[in-house]
Amino acid sequence: MANETIICTICRHEMPLTQYYLNPKNEALKKFYGKIEVEHVSAFLYFNKKGIVQELIHNLKYKGHENIGTMLGFWHVEDLKELELETPFDMIIPVPLHRKKFHERGYNQVTTFGHALSQGLQIDYNDVLLFRTRYSKTQSKKNLLGRSEGLKEIFDVTFNEDNHNKHFLLIDDVITTGATLEACSRALLKIPGAKISIVCMAMAHS
Repeated sequence: MANETIICTICRHEMPLTQYYLNPKNEALKKFYGKIEVEHVSAFLYFNKKGIVQELIHNLKYKGHENIGTMLGFWHVEDLKELELETPFDMIIPVPLHRKKFHERGYNQVTTFGHALSQGLQIDYNDVLLFRTRYSKTQSKKNLLGRSEGLKEIFDVTFNEDNHNKHFLLIDDVITTGATLEACSRALLKIPGAKISIVCMAMAHS
């Protein structure tokens, strides 16, 4: 099969799928209760330390294996097509990297995932609307309070009237505390009439 070089057929059947898209009140959504208003939140896979998903994300994020994002995007987009939403997604927005981090890594690890979703859902992918205002240390090395405090006002948006009243699908690799996604959502909600949904490749167990 086409994806055999990325992940073998046996491993594919053993991937820890969350099936969150079937449950509107899933564990990923609960991370945002009382914080921001979101239309939908889900993650495709469970992320466990030393598991196959951690290895995939690590290879995608640090080893340049961007085809992993493409594979996961085309796989998961078939699930997302089944969502029953009051308003459909209008535009896909990736969590942005700061210019310095982008130049260090050479790519944003969610780009290929986003392009696959864009193609499958037939909606635009926009990586300039949302941006980082300053460089930050890796969030995974901070505690929860440190993450939340450090992310205040770190994201902003540049938009025009064409972006008003849109349903934005915000994407990232792994949901941990949700602090980064919350900060991104707050920035996007500056746009008049904006609605936010969130979809990630994986979610770490609490």
